[in-house]
Amino acid sequence: MNKHSFLQNIILFLKGLAMGAADVVPGVSGGTIAFVVGIYEELLETIDKLNFSFFKVWKKDGIRQAWKQYNLQFLVVLGAGIVFSIISLAKAITYLLGTYPIMVWAFFFGLILASIFYIIKQMNAWKFWEYIACIITAIFAYFLTLAKPLGGAESYFFFFLAGFFGIIAMILPGISGAFILLLIGAYLPVLDTLNSLVEALKQRESSTIIYSGIRVALFIIGMITGLKVFSKVLTYLFNNFKNITFAVLTGFMIGSLNKIWPWKEVIETRINSKGEEVPLLEKSVLPAAYNSDPNVLLAIICMVLGLLLILSLEFFASKKGKIN
Repeated sequence: MNKHSFLQNIILFLKGLAMGAADVVPGVSGGTIAFVVGIYEELLETIDKLNFSFFKVWKKDGIRQAWKQYNLQFLVVLGAGIVFSIISLAKAITYLLGTYPIMVWAFFFGLILASIFYIIKQMNAWKFWEYIACIITAIFAYFLTLAKPLGGAESYFFFFLAGFFGIIAMILPGISGAFILLLIGAYLPVLDTLNSLVEALKQRESSTIIYSGIRVALFIIGMITGLKVFSKVLTYLFNNFKNITFAVLTGFMIGSLNKIWPWKEVIETRINSKGEEVPLLEKSVLPAAYNSDPNVLLAIICMVLGLLLILSLEFFASKKGKIN
């Protein structure tokens, strides 16, 4: 591997770190990060292209040719960054959200706000239908953030659907998979099932391992299916209706800003898997109406930092170009 390609892999790994960090924050999508760092379309195209024909190419032309043809180095390096980030940063971000919620949400609010401007810049010229698409999806996304999570069954098919819709939201800029899982009532069942499986494996309880393992497997299958289906749809839309697709994504991101507004009033709570009382339903309020110290100055500083981060990423991407 030459020095140039090594540097490209390091940069791609760092982009994966950024995506992973975003994915562990409810209300923020790793897809947004992928978009602003210039790898979103390549990620969709690579996922869409990957199928069982990989093994045919491997058998005919060898693993090296199959690896290159299906752009697996891109997926492996990016995936390594995402996984490493989720594992290493999840506890830190959870702590920060619990200790400095206003500042953290303000930072991500600024990040998403800058991302909206970035996406708008990718469009040629706004036409009537682009405006309509943007407005409709913004309204839809906004009301989605206001919706109360639904109670859900724990059937096998329910876990498949949870994985299917959860992964769609995770790769869609502007809305998080964790929120979708909460919305359809799947967040707690999935989390509890994962915890049950881990404990059952430790205790070697075969019946629980089978019961929980099947549900986890169906959740993963749903994720893989959703990833393939939705990446194919998005790839088609980008190739054939690029402007209106950008308008829809812009609308989703504008509407989702309500979800990450720093100042919230808790309307209803729930008990999480650790027995802790956490917010279930919240509404956005002005800093003056916040029931504690709103920390307006610090929040503004964090918003500006979020804006500057995206602007710097955009500047860097424009200089370095897209990784191939």
